[in-house]
Amino acid sequence: MQVLQLIERGLSNKRIAEQLTISPKTVDHHVSAVLGKLDAVSRGEATATARDSGLL
Repeated sequence: MQVLQLIERGLSNKRIAEQLTISPKTVDHHVSAVLGKLDAVSRGEATATARDSGLL
């Protein structure tokens, strides 16, 4: 959920990594997981789907 919220704020993977004090590669994996769970092909689609379903 933290990664999804930061994606919604428009942060890059590098900035998300800095915010969460994790590696950018770990963020890559989390973003991929978020996109997969929301059946989205882009960050924008993922946030739109999350908003529509009440997650955000």
